[in-house]
Amino acid sequence: MTRHERPVLLRSAARAEPSLRPVLVVLHQENSTPGRIRNALQALGYALDIRRPRFGDALPETLDKHAGAVILGGPMSANDGDDYVRREIDWIEIPLREQRPFLGICLGAQMLAKQLGAKVAPHPQGLTQIGYYPIRPTAAGLALCPDWPAQVYHWHREGFELPRGAELLAEGDDFPMQAFSWGNAFGFQFHPDVTFRSMCCWTTHGNTDQPGAKQRHLHFEGRAIHDVAERAWLKAFIDGWLALEPMVMAEAAE
Repeated sequence: MTRHERPVLLRSAARAEPSLRPVLVVLHQENSTPGRIRNALQALGYALDIRRPRFGDALPETLDKHAGAVILGGPMSANDGDDYVRREIDWIEIPLREQRPFLGICLGAQMLAKQLGAKVAPHPQGLTQIGYYPIRPTAAGLALCPDWPAQVYHWHREGFELPRGAELLAEGDDFPMQAFSWGNAFGFQFHPDVTFRSMCCWTTHGNTDQPGAKQRHLHFEGRAIHDVAERAWLKAFIDGWLALEPMVMAEAAE
């Protein structure tokens, strides 16, 4: 199987009793937290194995000892030339090859798209999405998780093309590709992980004076309207995501 060739999936492997192996979580800043990802995983009884490759943490050579992996966001770009950025993108080949549950959020989704050969780039008119914006699930997205929120929280200035062989799960306006899946890997351009504390920090220290960005007070107004639905949607997604198992491959000689 080549790097970007999608595996031929036939049938689900037999489900075993959950071993509650930890979930690998990759963060990109010294004071970053997993936010609501932590809450959702711990509510299900999963421990988090938090690593920061930017600060020297190694990533595992296999996910055999993990229930899945999450790469979260950060202010850097998937196009940056830093060694740790390139190493993380290359490392995503491991969960793809092993067909383990993988989730990329914002920067993590862009890294997944880039690993799969898709382009990651700023909006052609220089627009950003910073705040709450509408999202439209596709038929595939509704089949995966029926109760999508009407709007979700964003903080990004780049977007990605849909990788070849991927399935579009949700779309938006200025940045059309909002969520996709490729086997057991998922990429979300938005931030279902954001907590009230994160929003206070980001809107205090981040730049909301950019084209397309929402003013600071609108972030909190949007949260009051959309946060309950986004939190419930994340819980439902995580429940199903961790239940995914590697699929049995077609045997070559048959």
